[in-house]
Amino acid sequence: MAAQKGSALLMKIGTGSPVSYESIGGMRSTSMTLNDEMVDVTNKDSSRARTLLAQGGVNSMTVSGSGVFTDTASETTLRAKFDVSALTNYQFLVPDFGTYTGSFQLTSLEYAGEYNGEVTYSFTFESSGALTFATV
Repeated sequence: MAAQKGSALLMKIGTGSPVSYESIGGMRSTSMTLNDEMVDVTNKDSSRARTLLAQGGVNSMTVSGSGVFTDTASETTLRAKFDVSALTNYQFLVPDFGTYTGSFQLTSLEYAGEYNGEVTYSFTFESSGALTFATV
């Protein structure tokens, strides 16, 4: 995969039925972390080396980001999702690689602003259930 522009890493929120995905506006940075929890089964017979249980842990995804408050419809939708602690469908696009789609909960939402600057927001999402990956 060749170098890509960071602005091409998109986060989209699912709305409606059937689900359609809308990019969240005003974003400046996005970070995705795929997690694979390990299960340590080291014991006296392990010869002083750690032993892990293959496929024993829990897979998850954490997504965080920040941006400039622009009062778009997607930001209003995010705020509503936070208020009800709902699981919602989201899609995360990694350019020239693929998309991750699944159910996430908005676990952190922060607004900030300096007296001589713009209002910004930041958020964190945690996955719930299996994620679907599709190449682009």
